[in-house]
Amino acid sequence: MPEQEVVAVRESDHSSLQADIDTNHHLRVGGCDAVELTKSYGTPLIVYDEERLRRTIRAFHEVFQRERVEYQISYASKAFCTMAMCQLVYEEGCGIDVVSGGELYTALASGVPAHAIHMHGNNKTPDELEYAVRENIGAIIIDNFYELSLLQDIAAARGRNVDVLIRVAPGVEAHTHEFIATGGQDSKFGFDLSSGQAGEALRQLSRAENLRCVGLHSHIGSQIFDAEGFVVAVERLADLYHFGAIELKLPFRVLNVGGGFGIQYTDEDAPPVSETISAIVATAKEVFGRKEIPLPTLWIEPGRSIAGPAGVTLYQVGSQKRVPGIRNYLAIDGGMTDNPRLALYGAKYHAVYANRADATPEDAWSVAGKCCESGDMIIWDAPLPNPQAGDILAVFATGAYNYSMASHYNRIPKPAVVFARNGKAELVVQRETWADLVRRDMPLRGK
Repeated sequence: MPEQEVVAVRESDHSSLQADIDTNHHLRVGGCDAVELTKSYGTPLIVYDEERLRRTIRAFHEVFQRERVEYQISYASKAFCTMAMCQLVYEEGCGIDVVSGGELYTALASGVPAHAIHMHGNNKTPDELEYAVRENIGAIIIDNFYELSLLQDIAAARGRNVDVLIRVAPGVEAHTHEFIATGGQDSKFGFDLSSGQAGEALRQLSRAENLRCVGLHSHIGSQIFDAEGFVVAVERLADLYHFGAIELKLPFRVLNVGGGFGIQYTDEDAPPVSETISAIVATAKEVFGRKEIPLPTLWIEPGRSIAGPAGVTLYQVGSQKRVPGIRNYLAIDGGMTDNPRLALYGAKYHAVYANRADATPEDAWSVAGKCCESGDMIIWDAPLPNPQAGDILAVFATGAYNYSMASHYNRIPKPAVVFARNGKAELVVQRETWADLVRRDMPLRGK
């Protein structure tokens, strides 16, 4: 990788959109020339600034350590789950939050010890629960009465005692997209608090011989910028915690407030994570102190806020189309197969050309994917210089829920993933090939 002096660092008011530009006007990620990365690894290519991943995790640790409380950070692996990512977050002192057998398998295969893993999910299968119990993972978060009974049977059959938490829907309406709000009453997740479901779940757990309920969990949504939702959730959960710990004498020691800390994609005002964590800790100290209950170990589950800002996706620019008086279209060699978030959530992004990253925008260009689907768009009306042959489009803040949600629509292979740090790049996910796409296909009647 050619070494070039960095002469300018452009950083917006929000940390998700850092642009590190060298003397050739090229974008750099993790000290690596983004254009050279595409020559080495092809496009589409997802590049993570590895040092930024580590720095973000350390910032979470620093807040808790400054507050002098017992805590655990568990990376929500659904944001981006690969062996390399699991290894990295564990190296940085995090546990792993998984929601499927596949994520559990990935975490274990990466070398993360079972005790550092806990499992979520609103419909864990018997096989997944068997797997989790067999591996003796750190905790299972019970989501409903069906699962409570099923897990008790599995644990009893294996002669195991399993640490569990219950997921509580506290009825908090966080400021978030309706499709990613998970903490209200009308949700597929968790035991409802206001109707008494959560209290009844704790009563059943107090009688369960093989399930040891060690605390409560809630997750009020995603892309949350206001700490108030977390504050209200902690206040509501404290009453239930008192009921379980004092009245039912359950061995409570954990209050897990989930994740959902927002990041900046375009013009969102993302507050420093320290403000939100400090508000959560202050509320917990005050409420539990008032109830004269020892402060539980506080768990959080950041995913997007760790992975999202550190990721940049690089695409080769292809065809262009001007519709006079309507819109300009710019096509790339990826699309909804590696980033379905606009189609799912109406997500918005910021982009530049990696090969002329400081060029002045000249027009509005809507970035379209290559799939046979009119909804296959990445950005609507992005301010960009007019495209030229050889341009590499860089889309920022694509580290979370992009590769994780990637599909094979139109039989398009999944992209490669690279970690970049101190000017050196490491391939952590190989690019799929067309042969990979048919590897598990079976010909008709064995022909």
